[in-house]
Amino acid sequence: MKILKVLSRLIDYPQEEILEYKSELLDAICEEEHLSFSSKAALVAFIGVRFEMDLLDWQAEYDALFERGRSLSLLLFEHLHGESRDRGQAMVNLMEQYKAAGLNIDVRELPDYIPLFLEFISTQGEENAKSWLQDIAHVLSLLTVRLQKRECDYVALFSALLELSGADVDLTDVAEQLKHEQRDDTQKAMDKVWEEEAVTFGGDAVNGGCPSNQYRPSDSQRKDQNIPIHFVDAASPTAPARMQ
Repeated sequence: MKILKVLSRLIDYPQEEILEYKSELLDAICEEEHLSFSSKAALVAFIGVRFEMDLLDWQAEYDALFERGRSLSLLLFEHLHGESRDRGQAMVNLMEQYKAAGLNIDVRELPDYIPLFLEFISTQGEENAKSWLQDIAHVLSLLTVRLQKRECDYVALFSALLELSGADVDLTDVAEQLKHEQRDDTQKAMDKVWEEEAVTFGGDAVNGGCPSNQYRPSDSQRKDQNIPIHFVDAASPTAPARMQ
């Protein structure tokens, strides 16, 4: 399904290369038969706004949205398994699925990264892709509602995925469940996470453990130093996944 490749590219970290393919992305959206007019319009509006932004501003907003806190994590198993032991085995199982399908990914890529997952299922046929989307519909609904609460236009991308899945999800019910959820991307919330992780890994430096600030990423570290695998040598944003 070409639309899944399009959504994969749009959800991925924004880089200059994607700006060259605005027309192709818009054409793929308009030609998609499985999306409603309103969903297509929302995606077209997203591209219209984002592609006119200064790229650095877009990247900074992306980092603030998806790289702070866990509630909007783009790692599927963060939402499904958290820090439980099941997460590691789920990673192994998903990687085996990729290998069986002939998808070769870089060792730096986590297999549950949503853009990579979408690229994979886009190669699996329409019915299989729909089934995979239904399997993660709960995660997609959480992300959709949380983005709605923040009045962020990225909600169009996840709403489209939910529509493509055909899953019977009551977003009103999900919103009610998350009504009292506190944002985890504030400085206070992030500091609390660091403190908890410092305790988990042996306390602070004063008490003989690992110093909690030593491995904290600096503001100068940028995600785009590691180029996502699906943009390396890609002929276009809708090019086929890397196959062995």
